[in-house]
Amino acid sequence: MTELTFWFDVVSPYAWLAFERLPQALEGCNYSVRYRPVLFAGLLKAWGQKGPAEIEPKRAWTYRQVAWLAHQQGTRLQLPRPHPFNPLALQRLAVAAAAADDTPNRRVVEQLFRHVWCRDGADPNEPVALAALTQAVAPQRDPAGEDVKQQLREATDAALAQGVFGVPTIACEGRLFWGLDALPMLRAALQHDPWFDGPDWHTAAQQPAGVHRKA
Repeated sequence: MTELTFWFDVVSPYAWLAFERLPQALEGCNYSVRYRPVLFAGLLKAWGQKGPAEIEPKRAWTYRQVAWLAHQQGTRLQLPRPHPFNPLALQRLAVAAAAADDTPNRRVVEQLFRHVWCRDGADPNEPVALAALTQAVAPQRDPAGEDVKQQLREATDAALAQGVFGVPTIACEGRLFWGLDALPMLRAALQHDPWFDGPDWHTAAQQPAGVHRKA
């Protein structure tokens, strides 16, 4: 059985869509999944990037596209207001839901995603709803505890060390697959498509850089 690592931040609609699609996309494959919460903002800062919602024309396109993708795959998705929002409390809750040496299970991660994307546009950080979610998740540790905060920071650092730059990213046998649209490629890797044994995976990443823009 191949172990996959699903790096996620609930602020990302693409992460929600990929989470929902994963069982169907990998049907028939022999795998298990570890769900690892990270801070998308931390990844963006480390790589010197802006999120798609921080660039005005891209923001409009992103919301239109995810609405279409949700419609296409039959997944409920209602943009929360505001978006982007600060996902820190939810990501810490994900960490706190598991023991210190473990990761949250799929049921917990689904609860967190649905809290964001399936509540008819409600604010994910609204105190009463957040308190109800915390009670439903029943975390094993205090989400505001220093150990939980540190574990989330360490998870983000670990993702960066592996080359993760966005969410969702799925790690599979030393390879990283980024985004909802990478799920067919991930499936092919799990099914031992001979393409992955050839030179293309490595040579494609060795393309020399051309023009370098100044920040």
